Amino acid sequence: MGYQVDKTDEEWRAELTPEEYQVLRQAGTERAFTGEYTDTETKGVYKCKACQATLFESDTKFHSGCGWPSFYQPVSDTIEYIEDKSHGMVRTEVRCASCGSHLGHVFPDGYGTPTGDRYCINSISLTLEPVEEA
Repeated sequence: MGYQVDKTDEEWRAELTPEEYQVLRQAGTERAFTGEYTDTETKGVYKCKACQATLFESDTKFHSGCGWPSFYQPVSDTIEYIEDKSHGMVRTEVRCASCGSHLGHVFPDGYGTPTGDRYCINSISLTLEPVEEA
């Protein structure tokens, strides 16, 4: 797929920390309950750490208890969906549609949310841009 942000592996390695590179570019996962945004309630928008594309709004974030930030809906067409058959499971991986970076997975178990979905996202793949409340 042709992405809007197209960089070489060397460019990504130079721009990201080793931990960010491992998650964003190699589809790794941070340990549960260790991420910066797991329990954050700050109002704002969550952007892709790699390319700064807007991915989620804080109004769609909820506490699922899974150990990673959870959202029930992305911002319009900012997410790419990939079938993931790793680890003996069939899941749906979510990537940034602008740069192809791995974000996490989406599951149909967001009970009580408007969409029924739970986007389980690695904190390390996000940057929170707070908005000032009036």
